Amino acid sequence: MEENFEKDNIKQNNLENNLEIKNISTIETEEPDEKPINKKVNIINFIIIGVIFIGLLFYMLIVDGIDNIINLLKSVEYKWVFAGFLCLIAHWICEAIVLHIPIKKIYKNQTFKNSFKVSMIGQLFNNVTPFSTGGQPMQAYEFSKSGKRVSDCFSAMALKFIVTQTALVTFTLIVMCFQFSFFASLMDNFLWIAITSFIVNILAIIIVIIAGIKKRAITCITTPIIKILGKIHIIKNVDKTLIKLDESIDNFGNQFKIIKSEKIMILKMFLVAIIQSIAYYSITYMVYRAFGNSGVSFWQIIPAQAFLLLIMTFIPTPGSGLGAEGGFLLIFNSIFKQGTINMSILFWRLYTFYLPIIVGCLFLIPSKKAQRKNKKTDYC
Repeated sequence: MEENFEKDNIKQNNLENNLEIKNISTIETEEPDEKPINKKVNIINFIIIGVIFIGLLFYMLIVDGIDNIINLLKSVEYKWVFAGFLCLIAHWICEAIVLHIPIKKIYKNQTFKNSFKVSMIGQLFNNVTPFSTGGQPMQAYEFSKSGKRVSDCFSAMALKFIVTQTALVTFTLIVMCFQFSFFASLMDNFLWIAITSFIVNILAIIIVIIAGIKKRAITCITTPIIKILGKIHIIKNVDKTLIKLDESIDNFGNQFKIIKSEKIMILKMFLVAIIQSIAYYSITYMVYRAFGNSGVSFWQIIPAQAFLLLIMTFIPTPGSGLGAEGGFLLIFNSIFKQGTINMSILFWRLYTFYLPIIVGCLFLIPSKKAQRKNKKTDYC
């Protein structure tokens, strides 16, 4: 009897351990090897991106003419173009570092090489999905292939979001205080939109923080939504989904409390995020100088670029297509030399949109070493 009882306890403990390891969030599917992003949806998104790119080229040909475009390309100062590439690479590296720091804290054997790969894959799917919704699920999926729990990864990514957005808002507000008169004159009648965008961004940070420290505040919102989705048959098994959500929120809260207590780690992430913001904003300035523009300083472009970035988060197309180009035209047209704005938009989008997609796709190609490597968990 005692032996059977002990065996039953061992089986129960093993079952609980397995459930803890496989603790997943609502975006994870039942099949661990199945990617959380639908391939058909991705194909449609890539088609939309291609159509936008071709449309932009046709627009430039109609408005500027092929002769003017060729002459403009001949006059480009390519030292600034190269500087833009360096800024883009610095932005990518900083993005990966801010992701790597909290993941490394949970998983001691995590390598920066893997963090950089996951970061670039995240940028790819952020750019090809509406509202940048595909990046984090794909990052969690990539991490899970090496044995990491999805909820742990989301905890680290939530902290990354809080730190990077806080750094972005703080840095931008400080610069804006010194350049407010220029920014207000540049934005003219759209200043209220800029203020609203900053407020929404701050609220997003607060919501994620609440998710990490107040479980009831989140479940009071998510539970009714899941039940409604169940009634309209979008979610098949409501009870199972609620259980998984409850487990994920618990794990998320536990990891979030542990990670956020690491003040030195958060400070490191914040400082790197500041450098990341500077690198990203510098791209716009490099494009500005590449086409022979002058008279507006780097520090004056920062708040305008920050406002554009906030506008892009509300555009429901992959990579904020059309909205990003239109916003750039609206904001910067008055400070760019006549005849250079359309080509500047193309170069800016190559840096901030098309290149991350191309490079991100390269990181999806599995290496021979990765194919041979067995999946091992390094959870500490």
